[in-house]
Amino acid sequence: METAPTDRLDPHVFVLFGATGDLAARKLFPGLYTLAASGWMPEDYRIVGTGRHAPEHGIEQIVRDSLDEFGDETDDSTLSAFIDRTRFVVSDDENGDELAEAVQEARADLGDDAKTLVYLSVPPSAMQGLIGMLGRTGIAERARLIVEKPFGSDLESSRELDAALKQVVDEDQVFRIDHFLGKEAVQNILALRFANGLLEPAWNRHHIASVQIDIPEDLQMEGRASFYESVGCLRDMVVTHLCQILGFMAMEPPVHLDALSLRNEKAKVFQAMQPFDPSRVVYGQYRGYTDEEGVDAGSDTETFVAVEAFVDNERWAGVPFYLRTGKAMAESRRTITLTFHTPPGRRFGDQIDEPDQLVLELTDTPQVGIEMWAKRPGPELALSRSSVMMEVPADDDGSDALKAYERLLLDAMRGDQTLFTRADEVDRLWQIVTPVLADPPSPEQYEPGSWGPHAALELPRPFRWHLGGADA
Repeated sequence: METAPTDRLDPHVFVLFGATGDLAARKLFPGLYTLAASGWMPEDYRIVGTGRHAPEHGIEQIVRDSLDEFGDETDDSTLSAFIDRTRFVVSDDENGDELAEAVQEARADLGDDAKTLVYLSVPPSAMQGLIGMLGRTGIAERARLIVEKPFGSDLESSRELDAALKQVVDEDQVFRIDHFLGKEAVQNILALRFANGLLEPAWNRHHIASVQIDIPEDLQMEGRASFYESVGCLRDMVVTHLCQILGFMAMEPPVHLDALSLRNEKAKVFQAMQPFDPSRVVYGQYRGYTDEEGVDAGSDTETFVAVEAFVDNERWAGVPFYLRTGKAMAESRRTITLTFHTPPGRRFGDQIDEPDQLVLELTDTPQVGIEMWAKRPGPELALSRSSVMMEVPADDDGSDALKAYERLLLDAMRGDQTLFTRADEVDRLWQIVTPVLADPPSPEQYEPGSWGPHAALELPRPFRWHLGGADA
């Protein structure tokens, strides 16, 4: 899916809603600058930042502060050209005339081939109003819209959001972004599965006993408590990132590695998933969360979720998928663990007390680990636990891989929807979590720096968590 920087893109106008916000500072401005510095951007482009209030010290200072804090080393000439192409215009859902004029001017400057890419980094409550404004002002005409999660807050609101989008753009103009799918390590799941004859034949219920998708975070709220109060961990992480990874893990082999084939197979996985059983879901809240700024003293918002999920098809029937994520946990990790069935018979007596496991570490440098049994050196046929960790090599030329947002921004410019989420996927995932939203478990408190509530540690029995198991 990569192309060389010499494969030029059409000129682009980037319209960034939420240009003074946290996501723009952390990801969007650094991502766009890196693309420009690396030669991946179009030869000519314009960036129009927008929001309800103009930045006090101007958009140039916003960009410089963003790159100083969150970007890589900058080059003076590249940065100067980047800032010269950037401006800010005030807009809101009721009045977008000045923004429409700025976008039209930028399009005229860039010529008839210019494309428009609109990035909607705004709260869910503001999304529908701004989409309507984009339609009324004509900004959405021939534009591509990148929509940030969460895609609604439940099944009804997600359908309302989708209907609002369909009133102004077609589905092929909508790019629902889930930055986890832009990570090299997540895409490596596809390579491991479908390029290796050692793995694909064993990737089913006949060989695999359980699957864990484990994304703990050791950070607490970092100023995002008010956002979490309106969303919670289930909506923020499970219905998005973890379920999307599950889709990659569980899909059937696609005919081609293109957007249509991959998203069709992922959608089939979600159609086969059973709705979550609230009795097999554990909510947690780390001790001290209610002391965070913007959190009510009696808040029952979950900062931790563990879920048992099932994909009811021929490949995976009866195999539990355990999903776990939370804030203020013992470590920050992104780990997938496949636990295999133990061979039948008792040839080695009671020596085999743990099953074989394949461990995928979704780090910036992906790693693949195998934990299995081998003979212990000596005169007796005794076993010892052995492990091997393989690191995915970097590019031969030493070039850095694109980070998630950089990769996804580039794909959106190309019109490649492979790593973006489709409307039917979103709708089905909300159906799957609806029973939990209707009957949520009460959050159990857990200590910061732990592996979560005791009930979550017990959830995978007779298995245990690969990270911080019940006996850890």
